This record gives sequence, structure tokens and C-alpha cells, in this order.
Amino acid sequence: QVHLVESGGGLVQAGGSLNLSCAASGSMSSLNYLSWYRQAPGKQRELVASISNTGYTNYADSMKGRFTISRDNAKNTVYLEMNSLKSEDTAVYVCNYLGFGGMEGVYWGQGTQVTVSS
Repeated sequence: QVHLVESGGGLVQAGGSLNLSCAASGSMSSLNYLSWYRQAPGKQRELVASISNTGYTNYADSMKGRFTISRDNAKNTVYLEMNSLKSEDTAVYVCNYLGFGGMEGVYWGQGTQVTVSS
């Protein structure tokens, strides 16, 4: 099983930047995606960005140009660099693991709060 721990959330002014990290540990498949989702109160969880073990990335259209996802396979860590933050970005940001092959599975972190103020 895979354990995911997010960090880096906090309060930031609109227009500012914030960097999130998610450290993965446990029985990970070498073939996997690490992703960031977010969920605001009363709203459905939505995909922010994902990245494969080979570095293939995918972004929600609204995030392109502002957010950048990356990963360090040596550290089993995925990052989310957020720039030009808006109040609408306020949400709990949650890390997700999707594994393929011999260690298939889906796991979620507990999330880290990001609050953007005006």
C-alpha cells in the first residue's frame, strides 16, 4: 500500500505563489501516475494535474500556464508549483497515486489547505 503526505499549503495573497509537495512511500509500482486534485467546500473534486513515472504531464485547461507539476523519482515526491494564484484556487489540495502492473492501486493523501486572499 502507498502512503501519501502533502505539505506546503497555507495562506497566500492573490497573485502570489505557493509550492506544494507530496511524499509517497510504501509498495509503489514503477508504472504510476502521481496527481494533484483539489476540492473546495460544497464543490466536486477536480483534477489539477498529473504526471507519469516517465514525466508525461497532463493539466486541467484552467491550470495551464499557471501551475506546473513535476516529480523527483529518487525521492518519490511530486510537486505542484502554483503561480498567479486567485481566490478561486482556494481549496484542499490532495495528492493521488495510481499504480499499474504488479502493484496496482489507487491511494489518496489527506490533503493540504491552500487559501488565497485578496
